Formats: sequence, structure tokens, C-alpha cells
Amino acid sequence: MLPAGALLLIFLTYPLGLGIWLGTTDATLGEPGHFIGIGNFISLALDDVFWLSVFNTTLYTVVASIFKFALGLWLALLLNEHLPFKAFIRAIVLLPFIVPTVLSAIAFWWIYDSQFSIISWMLMRLGLITHYIDFLGSPWAARASVIVANIWRGVPFVAISLLAGLQTIPPSLYEAATLDGASPWQRFWHITLPMLTPIIAVVMTFSVLFTFTDFQLIYTLTRGGPINATHLMATLSFQRAITGGHMGEGAAISVAMIPFLLVAILFSYFGLQRRRWQHGGRD
Repeated sequence: MLPAGALLLIFLTYPLGLGIWLGTTDATLGEPGHFIGIGNFISLALDDVFWLSVFNTTLYTVVASIFKFALGLWLALLLNEHLPFKAFIRAIVLLPFIVPTVLSAIAFWWIYDSQFSIISWMLMRLGLITHYIDFLGSPWAARASVIVANIWRGVPFVAISLLAGLQTIPPSLYEAATLDGASPWQRFWHITLPMLTPIIAVVMTFSVLFTFTDFQLIYTLTRGGPINATHLMATLSFQRAITGGHMGEGAAISVAMIPFLLVAILFSYFGLQRRRWQHGGRD
């Protein structure tokens, strides 16, 4: 237990504690600063860009997570069927997840380019548009574009994880339900979904955490632009702390993310509790 406790103290508790401490100081790059209490948080409460980043982060996380769950579950159900070349298809599905984030972000940068976009080129050839689309040039188009890129990267993780959960469900349950005349939808609703709930809780918790704290994709694609329209709390924290040199303010933005992350962890906790109830546990 002692080595594990020491590792937790060094790699988890110390960085978290240091971040919280920095958030209560006016530290800048190269200067330790002084304790100012909740001064940084009061300043953030009056900062329109900070609240815009909160809105962007919430929108980014909620929309991307919903689509990743729906597409991931559909893909998992499809891959759980008897398909030819199943192992090869599963390997292909994993490709977006194993490609480095920066590399996939650069690919999407090219896809969204205002002059060389392959999407605009295809739509032009089909006669559906008359000029190239500037995907990253306007606020809402840029928000939608980064969400699509995040969904593309995240769906394989959800699909493969849920597929592993599907393969733990005893086939005898489906056979008994089929003999009782249950339709495919009834088998999904009354067997698959309840049995998958704990897996869904864990997978979606990780998915939400990864999405909420996403940095590389946004910073490579837009750097928070245009006009801060795609700034997430993570990218704004980096910009204020490292680029701007205001370490205390940047740390305060990171600390402000903790309550949102705790909500996601509670979601996983109650999902696991459901698993315990299914097995007859009292708590």
C-alpha cells in the first residue's frame, strides 16, 4: 500500500494541490506571486470570455458525448453480429482512436480549409454550393466543425468498449426471450440496455472527461478562434497561464473545471451502483 500511496501523492495529490494553490495567487511566469484568496475567481466571474468558454465547453461536451454514445452503441451492436472479416473491420474502426490527436487535427484542418476543402470541392462538383465553405471562419460553423472532429475521434473508443460489454451478456437470455416471443426492440430494451448500463456509465464517464478536458484538437484546429468562439476552458486556461503569463488566473480556470468533472464521476458512481443492485447488493 505504501508505494501506491506514494505514487498517488506524487502524481495526483501534489499537482492538484499545487493547481488549487496557484489559483489563489497572483503568480505570473517566473514570479511566485502572493496569496489573494478568491480574487482570481471574482475576476473570472466578471469575465465574458471565461463564461463564453464555459458555454463552449458545455456545448462541446454535451453534443459530442450524445453523438458518440448513439453512434458508438449502434456500431457496437453492428459489430456484435456475425459479419465476414469481423476482426479486420474492428481493427479499421479503431483507426481514428489510435491516430495521434495532432495528426488527425491537421487532417481536419485540411478538410475544413476555406480554399482546399475536400468537402467543399465535392459539394461544388455536385452543384450543391456555388462557393467554398469557410468551416472555421464563423463562430457557429467553427463550433460544429470541431464537434464533428471530436465525434470522429471518440466513436471508436465508445464502440469497442460497448462491444466488449455486449459480449459478456449470456446468449441464453436472448434465446429465452426469443422463445417467449420478444421482438428485437424488446430484447434490446429489456436485456441489452439494462445489462450494459454499468459499462455505459463507465465508458461515458471517461468519454465526457476526455471531451470536457480536450485541448489538442481545439488548439491545433482553431486555437480558440474565431473571436473565442471555440475556446474551451482548457484552452483558455493554457492561453491565460502560458501564453499570457498569468499563472494564477490560468490555474483558477482549471480549478473551475473540477465541479463539472465531479458531476461526471458521480454519474459513473451511480451507474456502478445500479450494477450492484442488479446483483442483489444493498448499497
